[in-house]
Amino acid sequence: MSATDTGGRVRAFGAAVADGWTPERFGLLAAIGLVLLAFGPTFQVYLFTDFLVVALFALGFNLLYGYTGLLSFGHGMFYAGGAYGLAIVLRDLSPVVADVVGAGIAPLATFVVGGVVGLTLVVAVAVPVGWLSVRLEEIYFALITLAFGMLGYSLIIQDPAGLTNGTDGVIVLLGSVDLGAASVRLGGRQVYYALTVVTVLATTYGVWRVVNSPFGTVCKAIRESPDRASALGIDVRHHRWMTFIVSAVVVGIAGVLRAGLASVASPGLTHWSTSAIAVIATVIGGATYFSGPIVGAFVFLYIRWAISRFPTLEAYWELFFGALLIAVVLFFKQGAVGGLLLLRDRLLGDGDAGGGDSGGGSEAADSGDSAATDGGRAADDATIDGGRAADDATIDGGRAADDETTDGGPTAGAPGDDSRPHRGDDS
Repeated sequence: MSATDTGGRVRAFGAAVADGWTPERFGLLAAIGLVLLAFGPTFQVYLFTDFLVVALFALGFNLLYGYTGLLSFGHGMFYAGGAYGLAIVLRDLSPVVADVVGAGIAPLATFVVGGVVGLTLVVAVAVPVGWLSVRLEEIYFALITLAFGMLGYSLIIQDPAGLTNGTDGVIVLLGSVDLGAASVRLGGRQVYYALTVVTVLATTYGVWRVVNSPFGTVCKAIRESPDRASALGIDVRHHRWMTFIVSAVVVGIAGVLRAGLASVASPGLTHWSTSAIAVIATVIGGATYFSGPIVGAFVFLYIRWAISRFPTLEAYWELFFGALLIAVVLFFKQGAVGGLLLLRDRLLGDGDAGGGDSGGGSEAADSGDSAATDGGRAADDATIDGGRAADDATIDGGRAADDETTDGGPTAGAPGDDSRPHRGDDS
C-alpha cells in the first residue's frame, strides 16, 4: 500500500468522524475509551477484562445459535478445553519451552504454545461431537450437547492420567517477560487487559468476516428455513457441522483468556451452568444481531456487579436476573440491541431500524433477511390466494354460461313449439 493510499484513507476516516455520529466516530471513541480504561481502578480493569472474555464466549456461542438456529448447552466443554490446554502446558512444559527460546521470553512463548495446544484440543473434541450433534435438531440438539458437556465435566473431575488435578483444577502462573532492563508481568492487570483487548478485537473481526461471507449467508438461509436451503442444494448438515467447529474454536480462545484471568482452570468451566451464561447473555442482547451477545454480556456482568454492591440484594441476585429475562422476553423480543435501535428510530424519526449494520455487524442484514423472507412469504400467499380466486371466478362464469346455453336451447328448438307448422293446418 502506497503512502498516497494511506493518506487518502486517513483523510476519509477523519472526514467521516467529523460528519456527525457515524460508525467511524463511535469506533474512535471506543478505541480512546479502551486505552483510558487501562489506567482506571484495578478492579474496574479486571471487571472489564472479565466482560471481554464473557463477550467473546457469548459471541462464539451465538455463531452457532444465532446464525444456524441450534441451541447448545455444551459449549462450556470447549471453554474448559482452551483453559485446560493452557494450564497443562504452563505446568508441565514451561522448562522445555525455556530451554528452547530462552528464559527471558519463555513465559510469553509458553502462553502462546499453551493457547495453540488448547485450541488443538478444542478442535479434536469439536469435530466428533459436532458430527454427532448436528444430526439432531431443536430440543434434541440441546439435550445431546448438554449430555456431552456433562460427560466432559465427569471426565475432568476423574483426573485422567493425572492431567486435570480432579476437582481442584490446575493453577495457572503466567510469569514475567524480561525485555532488556525492564520486566513485564503477564498476569498484571494492565498487561493482561491489553493482551485480552488485542485478542478479543482480532477474534471478533474474524467472526464478523465469517458472518458477512458467503458461508455466513448460507448459515442465515439455514436459520430461516433448513428445508428451503436444502431444496436449493445446500448441504445443511455439513454447514452446521462446520459452524459448530468454528464456534467451538472461538469459545476455546475465550477459555484460554479465562484461564489466564482467573489463574486457574477448574472443572466448573465445563458445567452446564457455565454454558448457560452464554445463553443468557445472548438472549439479553439479541441473538439476531452481531453485537447482541456483546451488549448482553455487558448488561449481565455489570448488573451482577451493581447488585453485589448491596449485600441484601446479593443474596437474591437470581431473582433479579429472572425478572430481567422475563422483561426481555415479553417486551424486547429482539433483545437489548433491538430495543435500543427501536428507541433510536422513535427519537430520531428514522424508519430504518437496522442502520447500524455498517458499523459492527449484520444487524440490518439479519433484520432485512427476516423482513424479506416474511414479505416474500406474504407475497407468495397473496399470489396463490389471488390465483385461486381467479380460477374459482372462471369456473363459476363457465358454469353460468353453460346453464344459460342449456336453458336457451330447448326454448328455441323444442318439439312442441307453436311456431312450427302442423299438417292439420294445410287441410
